[in-house]
Amino acid sequence: MEDTLSVDFLRLKEYLDTIVHKVNSIDFIELDPISVPHCFSDPEDIEISGFFSAMLSWGNRKTIINKSLELMSMMDNHPFDFIIHHTENDLKSLHHFKHRTFQGTDLLYFIDFLHRFYSENKSLETAFRPTMNKAYHQEEALTQFHTLFFDHHLAPERTKKHIATPAKKSTCKRLNMYLRWMVRSDDRKVDFGLWKTIPASALMIPLDVHVENYARKLGLLTHKQRDWKAVVEITNHLRKMNPLDPVVYDYALFGLGVGLKGSQDYF
Repeated sequence: MEDTLSVDFLRLKEYLDTIVHKVNSIDFIELDPISVPHCFSDPEDIEISGFFSAMLSWGNRKTIINKSLELMSMMDNHPFDFIIHHTENDLKSLHHFKHRTFQGTDLLYFIDFLHRFYSENKSLETAFRPTMNKAYHQEEALTQFHTLFFDHHLAPERTKKHIATPAKKSTCKRLNMYLRWMVRSDDRKVDFGLWKTIPASALMIPLDVHVENYARKLGLLTHKQRDWKAVVEITNHLRKMNPLDPVVYDYALFGLGVGLKGSQDYF
């Protein structure tokens, strides 16, 4: 029985590696929200535009990209400079920004948080890795980030639904995706690898319906709910295939989920 499982596991790893090779390429960028931070070259602009693009990432991908680019345009395509130096007058046009349930009130609080944070820190990485005296653990990091983000007496209650936390069993799909963008690094140059204190080995899979469907088909997920426990289960399986870079398989599971040609070859 162990030999059969070993062979099946190796076959699945081989298959997913093949899909990763197809999807993790420059061609992937154009049709994905990661294209928005790829419009910038300064690290601060990349991480801020990436943060907004990731947080707006639900719904149709084309719409997500267009709304994210619209928001960057409203910041004069210099998001870091806007965050640091904006005036009250500069904020007036942002009141009317809307993407699905993300509205002006939410956007203004996001900007306020980022302004306060960057006034005291050089990089948003610090918000996810506030201390270096213990091993990085993503569940803990995301929980602490949620607490930090809303640690202000003016934080709108309605905005809390836009920053997920494992403490509420959320999959934290958008935050996990954002961390993949900022932390992962390889020769394909899709992810940025800007943040060096968070190990890629500790990242967690961004779990959406596409990833969930194929994770179940491939036997990587048995947990019934799409929640944080599902994220842990899938990532633990992927970590066995690639201990140093488990979420590289996000490319494979997402690619399969959106109908990549040849996706039936394994079955």
